[in-house]
Order: sequence, then structure tokens, then C-alpha cells
Amino acid sequence: MKILLVGEYSGLHNSLKKGLVQLGHDVTLISNGDGFKDYPSDYKIKAVTFNKNLIFNTFFKVFRKFQIIDIEKLEIGIRAYNILKKTKEFDIVQLININSFDTYPIVEKKIISLLDKKSAKMFLLSAGTDYYSVKFAIEKKFKYSILTPLFEKKNDQKDFKHILKFISSPYYKLNKYVYNKIQGVISSDLDYHIPLENHPMYLGMVPNPIVLNNFNSKLPEIKNKIIIFHGINSYNYIKKGNDIFEKALSIISQKYSEKIEIITSTSIPYKEYINLYNNAHRILDQVYAYDQGYNALEAMAKGKVVFTGAEKEWTEYYNLEPNKVCINAEPDAHKIADKIEWLILNPLEIKKISKNARLFIEKEHCHLKSSINYLEKWNITTNY
Repeated sequence: MKILLVGEYSGLHNSLKKGLVQLGHDVTLISNGDGFKDYPSDYKIKAVTFNKNLIFNTFFKVFRKFQIIDIEKLEIGIRAYNILKKTKEFDIVQLININSFDTYPIVEKKIISLLDKKSAKMFLLSAGTDYYSVKFAIEKKFKYSILTPLFEKKNDQKDFKHILKFISSPYYKLNKYVYNKIQGVISSDLDYHIPLENHPMYLGMVPNPIVLNNFNSKLPEIKNKIIIFHGINSYNYIKKGNDIFEKALSIISQKYSEKIEIITSTSIPYKEYINLYNNAHRILDQVYAYDQGYNALEAMAKGKVVFTGAEKEWTEYYNLEPNKVCINAEPDAHKIADKIEWLILNPLEIKKISKNARLFIEKEHCHLKSSINYLEKWNITTNY
């Protein structure tokens, strides 16, 4: 099958591509590399015109500041359209989001219209914020969500404009337009599965694919200190709950300063990030989630004890006991500190969770298993 994967979030489409290629399919990936993470693509769409010229770049920044027009967004959309116009037809096209290139809705519609003509079947992923997940969160149907900091007035509303845009009129219309073009929508984890459960076009969840061979699992050696790694994305500092993690670490540092070592990184490229925590025993990932994102899953594949989304809905879905595969990081610094303390006082639990984490990834997130699952969702007969 000739397959086009459009867009990238945290390596999802890269991992899926690898699995599909191993299964004998011809796969092309086009994306912007997911920003500073800079994941590879067959066609990497970057804005370059206004970055090369100092005068143009100055005008560009002024335009963006006063919200006249984001020329970078426009350029990315135009570049994507021109590249895709030259490609041949595909059996399957999968969009990672209704706004896969983060360009203007009117340009995104042009791209979708072009892809509709070039594909036999088109599918949509719900793997990041979109109309339905944001609407679900804004209506406070989750116990807590990525919008909780907004509700608690930790941030100004402008800090959430890239999330709230999905419930604005232009993006609602874009959402409607995309759903009229696709054969179905698939979710990547429970944070997107739950809002879509009753949607007539929902095909179900395929857990994020992880390429297991990329991650060596090793039971942690605990010597003098327990090493805790806290990776910060400065762009999403509050939204990921990094402020809560830092408060929890402050509490623990005051009590167990001689028993722990804390490593912190801020907004570094993926290739550096993934190796920086190799010696860590615990990873502080994110707070406002019910399920794990890619950073957590890859750390779990390495046998790390990860503080992340692992709510009751997740343990029930996978039939697991709480805090046996990873640690549920609730938005409460004291509760997180208590769980860190529990592991400091019970170091054998670190080894048990480490082993369970790797086994869970092997069972539920193997990229080949996920790839076969996608093919089935796309209604492609498989004999694997």
C-alpha cells in the first residue's frame, strides 16, 4: 500500500512509519518536525524565506507581535501545498490533526482538498488538542485537564490561545470540513479517546507506537543516591504541571537532600533529551493527563519509573493496579512528594516498577502491533 502520513507529534508518525515499512508498505511522511523537537521527515516543511533576511525577519516579528498576520504560518502552508501538489496518489492518507501544519484554516482546507483528490481513503488522528478534546475539557468533563491551570488562573487566557483556537469559529469550521472528507478518526491515548467515545465516526484507540529496539531496558542500580530527572518544556511549563513538580522537588529536597540528585533540562532537542536521563531512576513527565504521552512511554521502555498520567480510567482500560507500571502524577505537589518519598523509603519498588514498565510497553505499545492495528482501522486486510 502507498501511504502518506501528514504531520508529526512527538515521533508518533515516525514510529508508525517504521512499523508500516517493516510490514512491506510504501510510506511517505511530511511534517514540520514538531517544532524544536526536529523529528525527521521525507518532506520537512520549515519557514525559511523570512528567517534568512534580517529586514524581512524584523517585519515578520512586528507582524506577529501585533497579530496582523503570521507570515511563518502562511509560508509553511504554501510550501506544504506546493510539495504535495507534485506527489503521486496514495491509497491511504492519515492526518495527525485537523491542523497538521499549524497554518491558517483557509490554507489547511486547501491542503485537505488536495489530499482528498490524491487519496483513496483519508483518516484523521486525535493525538493532540483538537475541537473535541478542547470542548470536553472546557466543559470540565475531565477531573482535571490541560486547561486546569487556566481555570485556576495560573495563566492568562492568551497563554492558551494555541489550545482555545480549536473551539473558535474558524477552527470549528475547519474541523467540520475535515470530518466531511475522512473515513474515520482514531485516537492515540485515553485523553483523546474519552471525548470521542460516542462520535459516529470514531474508529477506536490505537496506543502510541514505540520502536522497542531503540530503547535498551536495564534494571536500575541504586547506589548512594536516587537520581530524579525533570525535563521542562518552557513553552508548556504550566500546562505540563512543571510548577507542581518543582514544588514537590522542593519539599523532597528539604527532607532528603543527601539521598537524591536532581537533573533538570529545559527545551532541548529530542536527540539530546532522550539520552540525558539514561542514569536517572525516576522521570517527572507531566501532570494534567489521564494517559501517557511519548516522553513517558519512551522512558518506560527504558525501564524508568515515570510520574505521568495514569488515572483510574487508564488502569481500568488496561486492567492494571495503580502505581505498579508508572506513577499517577496528580496536580498536587504534596501528593507527588509523598509518592517520591515512598520510593525513596522503598527502593525495591523502583526495580519492580522498572520491570513492569518495560513489559507493559512491550505488550501494549510495540510499533509493529500498533501498525497492524492501524491497518485494520483503515480496513486493510492483514495476514501478519
